[in-house]
Amino acid sequence: MLEQLLIFTRGGLILWSCKEIGNALKGSPIDTLIRSCLLEERSGDRSFRYDAPGASYTLKWTFQNELGLVFVAVYQQFLQLLYVDELLAMVKRDFSAVYSPRKASYRDFDEVYRQLEKEALARGEANKGLNKANRKIEDGSSKNTDLRGGTVLRGSVKGSAGTKGQKDGKEDDSAADHKPAAVVDKAGHENGVTNGKLSSSDEESKPVEVAFDRSKLQKLKAKGGKKTNAVKKEKEDPKKKVKQDRKPWDAPATGKLDYSEPVRDTNDEEVVEVHGKSLVDYEEDEESDDEEAKDEKAPAKKGWFSSVFQSVTGKAALEKADLVPAMKALKDRLMTKNVAEEIAEKICESVAASLLGKKLGTFTRVSSAVKEAMGDALLRILTPKRSIDILRDVKSAKDEGRPYVIVFVGVNGVGKSTSLAKVAYWLKSHELSVLIAACDTFRSGAVEQLRTHAKRLQTTLYEKGYEKDPANVAREAIATAAKTKHDVVLVDTAGRMQDNEPLMRALANLINVNKPDLVLFVGEALVGNEAVDQLSKFNQTLADLSATAKRKPIDGILLTKFDTIDDKVGAALSMVYVSGAPIMFLGCGQSYHDLRRLNVKSIIKTLLQ
Repeated sequence: MLEQLLIFTRGGLILWSCKEIGNALKGSPIDTLIRSCLLEERSGDRSFRYDAPGASYTLKWTFQNELGLVFVAVYQQFLQLLYVDELLAMVKRDFSAVYSPRKASYRDFDEVYRQLEKEALARGEANKGLNKANRKIEDGSSKNTDLRGGTVLRGSVKGSAGTKGQKDGKEDDSAADHKPAAVVDKAGHENGVTNGKLSSSDEESKPVEVAFDRSKLQKLKAKGGKKTNAVKKEKEDPKKKVKQDRKPWDAPATGKLDYSEPVRDTNDEEVVEVHGKSLVDYEEDEESDDEEAKDEKAPAKKGWFSSVFQSVTGKAALEKADLVPAMKALKDRLMTKNVAEEIAEKICESVAASLLGKKLGTFTRVSSAVKEAMGDALLRILTPKRSIDILRDVKSAKDEGRPYVIVFVGVNGVGKSTSLAKVAYWLKSHELSVLIAACDTFRSGAVEQLRTHAKRLQTTLYEKGYEKDPANVAREAIATAAKTKHDVVLVDTAGRMQDNEPLMRALANLINVNKPDLVLFVGEALVGNEAVDQLSKFNQTLADLSATAKRKPIDGILLTKFDTIDDKVGAALSMVYVSGAPIMFLGCGQSYHDLRRLNVKSIIKTLLQ
């Protein structure tokens, strides 16, 4: 049975709920559905699973887009209720008929719901019985299938004059079992076989073999055996082996291999004075305004939206058949912008669900409605759901008398150390003291790289060399920063692939031990489908291995190499969609000041142009 059935508006106003099934739900499945599915443009999914302590629920929903209504049904996950979809459709139909924006109470709908529930239950039981009957028919037909893919028809061919088993015009059942059968091949032709021979009607046509010819099979095996013997003889011929010179293993070492010790300071290294603004502090609206001015001057061209919807322009309400070709074109368009295929499909399904049944104005083109709906969906996805003002958070931590800790994580070779240096430059430009913790104790040259950055940026570097526990190094660095009154600690970690379980456990241990304020995932803007796999596994691993009840997933994203992708900006959309974490920074060059924030309007415009 259902645990809850709820009707509410898109604004969150509850209009009706069934009192009879108003069971006390564990947790907050409805709120989680709205927050994690409906607002994140995942409404194209068929169902939503909610796990709570002691219970697991399945939620299904449908929309009335014209009236702005949402219908949600909740039931236990272990139940397989076949009538839920049909019940929601009937409730949507009947409630929409009595809905009025001015009406506040719908208690009279209770009796209507009882009738609809009985009707849906009856149809569900009928469908269940029909499914069982279909399975039996399928099982029976699969048993009567010939090895060649044809169907055997028992008793469809009568025996010849000398056939036994027929007495007084009736056929004996025991004799019928030994009677040869008529074989219907895949083309649907019946080949009668009597006493191992083809019937007279089939003698003129091409003969069909009923069983395997063992003599031919033995001949083929004999031929194959001869060939294998010949091959073996050829392989037995000896081959000359190339002799290799022995290596002088006892040769003395040519030089020192460990370069992790501190090096002497030299006056030749360049020291960069921190002055001026980073690109993060520049207003992104200036660029968008320039682009809009260029678009106004450019001549109007017929876009791909208009070409797709040309055949359905002027319809009063959008139907599913109208949206199918449009969503396919929209999905292909997003994929050309480097959006992951799975993400593009889900977003298109969500947009289609929001437009289904929606009525258009008299002079409103369908292309304009679809483009507007997609733009609104992308805006909801890319807009941060929480504050990303790091400077304010640093000030709050400073008032508490502790340093603000940022951990940089990601796969190999994406530019974590360089991005860390850019963030350090930006923080120092705001007169904040920064301490860099060299916790990449695995990669050769990692400590030396950070040492060079710290020298040029005139920041403090905390290092312990190589082959040390990164969690302990980070803990000691944070303790040192607290003593020396540093404002921010930037923790560099070793790159690791998302499928490497031991390294992922080590990263989770570092985060559990030190409890950073911000976990930044550093990823490339060049990747497409791989971005989904990388970020989802990093996020899931950190959440699963969290030492506390409050999980610590990825807090933000830093995309590197953004200046090399032209209009292939889809990785930003894929990463935000799969994790829900906002994009904090974009790396757009090789200099320290080449770091900027995400311009959401510019990204949406690029995706839709």
